[in-house]
Amino acid sequence: MAMDERAQGRARPRKAAPTARLPEVRLPPLRPYEGPGLEPEGDYDGLDFTETDFTGQSARGARFMDCAIRRCALDEARLSRARFVDCVLDGVRGVGTDLAEAGLRDVEVRDARLGGTQLHGAVLERVVVRGGKIDYLNLRKARLKDVTFEGCVLVEADFGGAVLERVAFRDCALRRVDFTAARMKDVDLREAGELDIARGIEQLSGAVISPSQLLDLAPAFAAQMGVRVEAPLG
Repeated sequence: MAMDERAQGRARPRKAAPTARLPEVRLPPLRPYEGPGLEPEGDYDGLDFTETDFTGQSARGARFMDCAIRRCALDEARLSRARFVDCVLDGVRGVGTDLAEAGLRDVEVRDARLGGTQLHGAVLERVVVRGGKIDYLNLRKARLKDVTFEGCVLVEADFGGAVLERVAFRDCALRRVDFTAARMKDVDLREAGELDIARGIEQLSGAVISPSQLLDLAPAFAAQMGVRVEAPLG
């Protein structure tokens, strides 16, 4: 009997890793934004920002709720400590956008074209980044929970010191990513189309990868452990 119970226990399927919860953004009817520009600590509720140029504007600590931000220019926009709740950012573009210590909850980011975006110290919860390309994304010491990167390209993204919980990378390219001192729990990398880890490979505890990814990363794992891999003599 005991042997049968042990055999049944061994036959039990493995429990699947928890998956990231997707945001459920349902925007109400929106009013077109007609203001002269963003303001620090501004309050923006139920607005449609379409093809608006926010280059160099400051909205530190502003609050965006139930807003659509479509095809807007965010070059050098200062949005540190801003809050985005139940928002859609579609086709935004810009270089040097400052979102340090910002908060994003229930947010969809679609087809963004961004470079050097500062999200260090930010908090992202129930966020999906779908499509587009982001170069040099700074997420150092950020907290990500229920975040999905899907069909996008991340070049030299920096997750140094970040906390990642239920984060998924699906059909996306991670090129020269930095996981130095990152902490992971239920991070799913199996469906990443490209997985190129520049630093922090030792921080993958708490992540799940595919067998093929393991083979690709084997030299980096060996180097981290101080193991030399050489062909036999003769």
